[in-house]
Amino acid sequence: MSNITVTHADSGLVSVEVLRRERITPHMTRVTFGGPALAQFTYRGFDQWFRLAIAVHDDDRFDNLPRTFGIGGYLKYLTLPKGTRPVIRSYTVREFRAETLEMDVDFLVHGDNGIAGPWAAQVEPGTTAAFIDQGCGWKPVPAEWTLLVADESGLPAIAAILRDMPRDARGHALIELYDCADQQVLEAPDGMQVHWLERAPGTDPGTTLLPVLAGLDFLPGDVYAFAVGESAVATGARRHLVRERGIPKQNVTFAGYWKVGRAAG
Repeated sequence: MSNITVTHADSGLVSVEVLRRERITPHMTRVTFGGPALAQFTYRGFDQWFRLAIAVHDDDRFDNLPRTFGIGGYLKYLTLPKGTRPVIRSYTVREFRAETLEMDVDFLVHGDNGIAGPWAAQVEPGTTAAFIDQGCGWKPVPAEWTLLVADESGLPAIAAILRDMPRDARGHALIELYDCADQQVLEAPDGMQVHWLERAPGTDPGTTLLPVLAGLDFLPGDVYAFAVGESAVATGARRHLVRERGIPKQNVTFAGYWKVGRAAG
């Protein structure tokens, strides 16, 4: 579930190639994309997302993909022959460098699980890919402080938001990981307290984070909350904030990026 509005970018289909990859933590791989077509990509910062098309078959093509991924674009995508149809997944822009036309994207890698993670773990420079659409979920309302909530799949979004927030921002960022070795150095404002949480092996996302959220001492004044990650993390945080804390629904942005037992779409 999500209350983030899906938007469609004027940039259309953006063709890129892999410049390099780097394992930045035990379970996070950073892939840097580049190419002249990135000049048409409109960078918005914060948790900006896009749809990444990657080749998983030898005959996959990018030239016949739709320019947007609304209902019409999605139906066009489904009519493409399966043996030539790349996989499309949504990802966050971790860093964009307009001067060199480079974009960093962080991929969570769970061994051989999934499609995009294993692809990122072994992709070689020169590999082609494409972007379709872009948008931001970060739309804060006037508030005295900010609450950020995520599991490891939402870490790239939270890291980018902390980097781009006003330097006088105040609040809490709760980030749950299944391995504390995946912590990153974050460019957070001094007033944002970052809480790294590690859940027990074999437990589902949110089993540590949600109880910590329930016991968290809130700052005085109105809050704007942003919760992303596994569905139970995002919806569980929103449910607690609205029902138990009495926060207005319009003050909570949330998005379930994936769901336990179900492949990401």
